[in-house]
Amino acid sequence: VGLDVVEELTKAMERVGLDMRVSALVNDTVGTLAGGRYGNSDVIAAVILGTGTNAAYAERANAIPKWQGLLPKSGEMVINMEWGNFRSSHLPLTEFDESLDNDSLNPGEQIYEKMISGMYLGEVVRRVLLKMAEEAEFFGDAVPSKLQKPFVLRTPDMSAMHHDSTPDLKVVATKLKDILEISNTSLKMRKVIVQLCEIVATRGARLSAAGILGILKKTGRDVSVSKEGEENQKSIIAMDGGLFEHYTKFRNAMQNAMFELLGEETSRNIIIELSNDGSGLGAALLAASHSQYLEYIESA
Repeated sequence: VGLDVVEELTKAMERVGLDMRVSALVNDTVGTLAGGRYGNSDVIAAVILGTGTNAAYAERANAIPKWQGLLPKSGEMVINMEWGNFRSSHLPLTEFDESLDNDSLNPGEQIYEKMISGMYLGEVVRRVLLKMAEEAEFFGDAVPSKLQKPFVLRTPDMSAMHHDSTPDLKVVATKLKDILEISNTSLKMRKVIVQLCEIVATRGARLSAAGILGILKKTGRDVSVSKEGEENQKSIIAMDGGLFEHYTKFRNAMQNAMFELLGEETSRNIIIELSNDGSGLGAALLAASHSQYLEYIESA
């Protein structure tokens, strides 16, 4: 903390005798944007929805008040939003969100991330179940001890319960037994738990969609505009992260919310596209292009 990451990485490589130069250091969101944009000029933004969450987008350079230097020749610059740290009185925080934040390692920070990312969704579900156990004896007279352990219920477990399609919700029963040591649950109880997963996942998905809409509105891509005889311009959002890739009901709820927010006509021109390891590809491309630039400068 407080040190130059590239300098420290270079020192570490020197210590182990690795002959390598760091020509570019980018986060996964910027890497995903670079990788997507390289393959398709219609990619205007990248969003990570995984353990954590972030977004980056291409902005008109003259629309950036903070920028004081010469404008780039391309006329655009990449904005790394760090949107996980967004907080607002308009965010629908519940008592469970507030208790999670208060108990976290970074209280008051990453509020948006704590409502929508893979690290926290399962924990929100656990906290709701704990209150149901304490105040409504949902699991019987005693509160299950394992249920009191923070982060014992992970988002992949929540996803598995949410996607349970067996008639008797056998997956839910197995997860409760194996993770929380809760046995002999009724089908009615298991249905309530699936409904809880639905509520928490849908809220996170819709908030994610709202964030993407914010980017579209800022860049003027939230409306369909075309000249006579021309097709409407496509806007592609490159997505990466395990939450978006593997949590199908979360992904579907997010896409449904986008359709609802944008309307049918505009939605046809907004494409949410999975970018497998787009961040790694983008980082490699940026490193290669920067290396070529340095070689050009040195030869000149």
